[in-house]
Amino acid sequence: MRTAELHLPAGSCAEAGAAVVVTPERAGWTYCGLRVVRLAPGAARAIDTSRDEVAVVPLSGGPLELEIDGARFRLEGRESVFARVSDWAYVPLAATAVVHAPAGAEVALASARAERRLEPAVVPAAAVPVEIRGAGHATRQVTNFLAPDAFAGADRLICVEVLTPDGNWSSYPPHKHDDSPECAANNEEIYYFRVGHGGVAAAGEGFALHRTYTADGSIDATVAVRDGDVFLVPRGYHGPSVAAPGYPLYYLNVMAGPNPERTMAIVDDPRHAWIRASWETMAPDPRCPLTTADGPR
Repeated sequence: MRTAELHLPAGSCAEAGAAVVVTPERAGWTYCGLRVVRLAPGAARAIDTSRDEVAVVPLSGGPLELEIDGARFRLEGRESVFARVSDWAYVPLAATAVVHAPAGAEVALASARAERRLEPAVVPAAAVPVEIRGAGHATRQVTNFLAPDAFAGADRLICVEVLTPDGNWSSYPPHKHDDSPECAANNEEIYYFRVGHGGVAAAGEGFALHRTYTADGSIDATVAVRDGDVFLVPRGYHGPSVAAPGYPLYYLNVMAGPNPERTMAIVDDPRHAWIRASWETMAPDPRCPLTTADGPR
């Protein structure tokens, strides 16, 4: 596949009222989708989930008032993705939902084509598990809000947030979870990037690097990503995602696939798998975690 089909620079997949619109049809696959909507103060956004289950993830702004099939919920939101771990909401398939932002907000709507209708839910930030992964310059924070072990009430959708201190590498060593015989999982994956500077997103200023490739060379992409960019991973090894010095990196990972059970099982590129063992003798970067439910460290 051509890199231009996979790397979607900020604004290139926008529609009216949405900074990002990626549907399974747009991506050329079956399950994953993502919308990033910007709501002016007092504005509302209707969500007709139809065949999809949806995670409502505040990126900036709030609080949000959320109505799902007549039930009312509240999300506190956050100043930015670099400010704190956020609360979030799960909206099942075949639901009618409305998000209202009295003070304005930017909201990610991560989605997956689903078969089972489960119960709506709101998860407070304090209940979201935060993991420190890696060591040394490969240390990063993984906020496992919709990982299979953290939230069981979804059919196919998997989402995590990754925060990488400036100068560090994440999604490393390169790994895959595709239709290869050796993979226990087969997940499509969306990366949605935000690049930080001084605790806020730095639109148009900073940059990071991302790599995705396959062993047969049918995909071989190494790109500079900037604030608001999207990268689609249909298959193959992905990583690293590298935060440039001075610019901490955030990305939202959205995953789904045909697996009988939701799983994030991976297979490392065998040429680089040894790196995980090297972490046993290295200390993690003390800057991690970058954020908690109470705010930045």
